[in-house]
Amino acid sequence: MSGFVGVLVSDPWLQSQFTQVELRTLKSKFLSVRTQSGRVTMGDLPPLFVKLKAFSEIFSEDEIKAILQESGKDMGEEIDFESFLRAHLNLQGRVTAKSGGSKSSSSFLKATTTTVHHTINESEKASYVSHINSYLGEDPFLKKYLPIDPSTNALFDLVKDGVLLCKLINVAVPGTIDERAINTKAVLNPWERNENHTLCLNSAKAIGCTVVNIGTQDLVEGRIQLLADLNLKKTPQLVELVDDSKDVEELMGLPPEKVLLKWMNFHLKKAGYEKQVTNFSSDVKDGEAYAYLLNALAPEHSGPAALDKKDPTERADMVLEHAAKLDCKRYLTPKDIVEGSPNLNLAFVAQIFQHRNGLTVDTKKMSFAEMMTDDAQTSREERCFRLWINSLGTATYVNNVFEDVRNGWVLLDVLDKVSQGSVNWKQATKPPIKMPFRKVENCNQVIKIGKELNFSLVNVAGNDIVQGNKKLILAYLWQLMRFSMLQLLRNLRSHSQGKKGKEITDADILNWANNKVKKAGRTSQMESFKDKNLSNGIFFLELLSAVEPRVVNWSVVTKGETEEDKKLNATYIISVARKLGCSIFLLPEDIIEVNQKMILILTASIMYWSLQQQAAEAENTPDESPAASVSSASESETVLSNEVSNLSVDDAAASDTPSPQAGNEQSFEIAENEEPAQNVENEEHSTEVVGKDSEDKE
Repeated sequence: MSGFVGVLVSDPWLQSQFTQVELRTLKSKFLSVRTQSGRVTMGDLPPLFVKLKAFSEIFSEDEIKAILQESGKDMGEEIDFESFLRAHLNLQGRVTAKSGGSKSSSSFLKATTTTVHHTINESEKASYVSHINSYLGEDPFLKKYLPIDPSTNALFDLVKDGVLLCKLINVAVPGTIDERAINTKAVLNPWERNENHTLCLNSAKAIGCTVVNIGTQDLVEGRIQLLADLNLKKTPQLVELVDDSKDVEELMGLPPEKVLLKWMNFHLKKAGYEKQVTNFSSDVKDGEAYAYLLNALAPEHSGPAALDKKDPTERADMVLEHAAKLDCKRYLTPKDIVEGSPNLNLAFVAQIFQHRNGLTVDTKKMSFAEMMTDDAQTSREERCFRLWINSLGTATYVNNVFEDVRNGWVLLDVLDKVSQGSVNWKQATKPPIKMPFRKVENCNQVIKIGKELNFSLVNVAGNDIVQGNKKLILAYLWQLMRFSMLQLLRNLRSHSQGKKGKEITDADILNWANNKVKKAGRTSQMESFKDKNLSNGIFFLELLSAVEPRVVNWSVVTKGETEEDKKLNATYIISVARKLGCSIFLLPEDIIEVNQKMILILTASIMYWSLQQQAAEAENTPDESPAASVSSASESETVLSNEVSNLSVDDAAASDTPSPQAGNEQSFEIAENEEPAQNVENEEHSTEVVGKDSEDKE
């Protein structure tokens, strides 16, 4: 669950051209093609590469095919992973060559560990700089560096320490990062700088940013902040855009960009605009749609003057003048509208929505929208699983778990990532799916694989997922997430021992954490993952300090006696864990309320990070002499092995849920008329998935 993943290639130079995040993502895509087709050929690459953001904006599929054919290889020839990487580098080089000569863009290194370049439009850079100057100009730490001059590369110099990016995440979603965890000294050493970058990337994932193939521009763009209100929870008035309950469910599953387009077209239709806006580029280039939209939303500031203009640039300039009267900050220029810059036009429309959405309250529709909202616990779990799925780099971005998993495809994609080879893709149907029974077939395979992995699925069928049973979906995803974490730990132990050992259980994780804290000379212990004493956060701060003594600043830690102090500790715990490299998606409330599911994942994530560091140290022991190297590595391996395999397992103190590992003698499935082996205080915390018949009997 941390950023370190050991994807290795035999050619050191080739290895150096990619970050581990890139290697992991590309390996996943390579294996996905091989799983579906049995092998990977050069001919498989064009349709795969054209879906990547880095290439899709520059080349068509046919152009990619032509570039790959220049190598002289037969398109039907089978290739290995290294050849796949070389083809990717070749194409990336063409992207750099094609865009590098443009005066309107500047290129910069994506990271110090890679030579792959990103390009950024100067207009977009200027808008980002304006956004930063506006929102962070008074920040106590950054104000000495601001305002940034958009005509220089000062922006890229400023982001090197990671502080600016962390601050921007908090602008987008306030409170995401506890600023006490950010390293803000005047001069940071490489370790501290890396901690800030790690904290930033893990926090970006935790608010829904895509961090695969990430560049600085992807973070400073502020999309999360701009689109934060485009959902029924934040803006229930959005129900005015639909006619009935079925449409409301569909609206809940739309990505924010689609909701924004739906909102825009709703007002344009009422204003008499006859065209349909389907994108934030070519469809808004002439400025007419903007003129109609502002006339409808703010007639007191607008008027027919903009429509009377024949020149698109003049019309765009007038549109921006009218928008400024609504306090919409001028981040784009008339030229950006005319040239159809999709990012800047999206930001512009989102700003208009934030300042005046023009929606009214329909009592009947509003009451239905309120019925659609979930309780706090369900909402938090949905958020956690949604962000986790998106962090895996699945082909489909999930906007609403309960809606987006109903066709089964997303769940099959996740299953293929956490248990490679488990999915029979020949029996799966890819969206869009018109025939309902195909969705049921997909979900039936999801249930079948879950049972093979020993998930608890009593009286559950694929149709339960198709119908959107929230309780069953959440329970399935919890078991899937937990299985993934335990698999990571098991694989790490197998790597350290050189052979497959016994399965990792919840009890192993619990005892590892208690032993770690005890060996560090601390007194805190946890009885179980629902131990109410965990709510003050002290145990996890002591655990984090035990795995990395320098990471916790004890001067900012509270005693956790009041609710406010507990929240301060909980937010600090999450940021410190992410700063280390733990990819976690829980909220402070999950710690304060001791949500045992999230507590287990938090503990397992810290354990995984700690053991990875020991594994890395074992592999990177300085080669003072062959004998010394072998001896030192052996000692490190022994320590690591002892950490995970020689734990004293106390079943009574273990988690309340059995381990869903294949080959485990203890059945994870609980029969209808049997009591669970462990007593579960709260039904919501149980990993058991019970079908309707079972529920009725109870």
